[in-house]
Amino acid sequence: MTKIITIAWTALIALALSGCSQQPQQQKWAMDYIGPKDMLPLQFSDVKSSSGMPVSADNFLGKVVVLYFGYTHCPDVCPTTMAHLARAVQLLGPQGRDVQVIFVTVDPRRDTPQVLDAYVHAFLSNGVGLTGSVAQTRALADRYHVSYSYGKPDAHGNYVVNHSAAIYVFGPHGNGRLIGTDLTPPAGIAHDVHQLLADAQRRWWQNLL
Repeated sequence: MTKIITIAWTALIALALSGCSQQPQQQKWAMDYIGPKDMLPLQFSDVKSSSGMPVSADNFLGKVVVLYFGYTHCPDVCPTTMAHLARAVQLLGPQGRDVQVIFVTVDPRRDTPQVLDAYVHAFLSNGVGLTGSVAQTRALADRYHVSYSYGKPDAHGNYVVNHSAAIYVFGPHGNGRLIGTDLTPPAGIAHDVHQLLADAQRRWWQNLL
């Protein structure tokens, strides 16, 4: 009986490691693979979630984090990107529980916590919106090389925000791994996130050996 259990355990480990022997840089990615050393680790300073609670990168360790900067009044790129991210999470099925989408507003003057919270949850029930003061927003955007500028207000005070539309993907340990764009299709996002989760699982099994 003990021999059978040992054989079964060995087979289970082999199964977990099979198909995952490739290193990440040798795999095919829909997004740009940048590796854990080429992008700053996930980190927040002073900003709060749309629920008003302070947040820390430690809150999201163990999950693949997808970070996106935008604003709720955006007429096209932001809603399209958020819809893509929501669809990607849906395509992942049960693995979607291991993904955390975070939307950082670059328009804190208009994106109150209530507005931001409603916007994010319209796409993802477990999505997180982050907001801060104008200075805090700028500091966080600069950290991830996100550029944005405000257009001239019209007669009603409305204005557009021109901003970069990169999608930053961090592995379960908080290190930057991938950069996509608003043009990355949901299936491509889901494919890459699945590979990151599989890589993390492979390393977990290897640490048991």
